[in-house]
Amino acid sequence: MDLIALAIPFFLLAVMAEAGVDRMRGTGFYRANDAVNSLSAGTISTTTGYFTKLLPGVISAWVLQHLALIDVDPALFDFSLQGLALWALALLAFDFCYYWKHRFGHEISVLWAAHSVHHQSEDYNLSTALRQTSTDFVFGWIFYLPLFLLGMPFEIFVTVNALDLIYQFWVHTQVIRKLGWLDRVMVTPSNHRVHHAQNERYIDKNYGGIFVLWDRLFGTFQEELDDEPVVFGVRKPLQSWNPFWANLQVYNYLWFDALRARRWTDKLTIWFRRTGWRPKDVEAQFPKHRADIASFRKFDPPTDPAVRRYVLAQMVLTAVFVLGTGLLLATKGIGAIVVPCIAIWTALLSLGFLSEAKPYAFRFEFFRLLVIFPACLFLLYDNKTLSDDVFAGTAIGVSAASLVAVAALFVTRKFMMATEAKDVLKQ
Repeated sequence: MDLIALAIPFFLLAVMAEAGVDRMRGTGFYRANDAVNSLSAGTISTTTGYFTKLLPGVISAWVLQHLALIDVDPALFDFSLQGLALWALALLAFDFCYYWKHRFGHEISVLWAAHSVHHQSEDYNLSTALRQTSTDFVFGWIFYLPLFLLGMPFEIFVTVNALDLIYQFWVHTQVIRKLGWLDRVMVTPSNHRVHHAQNERYIDKNYGGIFVLWDRLFGTFQEELDDEPVVFGVRKPLQSWNPFWANLQVYNYLWFDALRARRWTDKLTIWFRRTGWRPKDVEAQFPKHRADIASFRKFDPPTDPAVRRYVLAQMVLTAVFVLGTGLLLATKGIGAIVVPCIAIWTALLSLGFLSEAKPYAFRFEFFRLLVIFPACLFLLYDNKTLSDDVFAGTAIGVSAASLVAVAALFVTRKFMMATEAKDVLKQ
């Protein structure tokens, strides 16, 4: 049972509920463009994960089968007192490995290139929790190999992994303030807000997933201070709503420095050195300006309110399409979701262009609606991918029909506004 897949609809409902509360209270924790970008990054992570999780899974299964020091029977993990103790031990062990994976994700350049996506949001709300990387599969699995060496059954690993990640969802909020003694034991919203800060005092702190005791043990704990409000985001801002660029930004910086470094050792080791390290010759030729928190301004390019509403509507429809794609994967296999994923990725790219008010955004969106999306639907129905699956076909069909309806209404409105503007000029 995929607990994370089952939790996704509840995550989305919680995001909408928190956004509604934010709107009623006027607290300003949500901006539509930032939230859509976070959801887009999470959607890309989910859909690319369909294709990239196989290799880490195969390696982990091989280690468990051939190198495990202990042969652990999965049946021991039941709901007896002994079984619950084993579940607790497994969750504790997983969270310990997660701490070190998370910590090295901030301290090693190539690992930060993957993890930085989660920190690029300059807002902090439940949508930020869904902002996940698509490239963690390259090295992230290495940190969990000790669990398989100790004989943790694969199905138990999958479950505690899901529980750890599901727990981390609720801590991405500003609605909940400090929680007293719980802040000293568990990862809470207050503790995790510190982790997402770019303030000098807060940076690179509070790495735990569920338990904050690892940070206390290894000297990386920092309490949220009343006299120093958190400034969210990263020192080198993304300044883009393109979710694909979000996954490539730091890799691009490292590649830039590696190409220009004179020494081959620098070209090769820059990827695995401490985050922020640069070859001296590159630093001298291309110095980077130090970030000034006092002058920090959130990235927020002006866009027409109608465009923002359109982007939000398209994001909701894309989420429905993603749910249909997940059903296709479960019933038809990996081959059936290639075309739907192309449709999804194209939509997310277009929404990023629209949110940034790129000059070519509308042309690209029309091309997507008139060419790419119909072509994808034709391929899905032509090879009977959808016709044999009622639930997936209904989800994708409803989102497709709604997409066309929303697009038609939006285009009609823009046309009417342009006509009214011409009439005013004639007067």
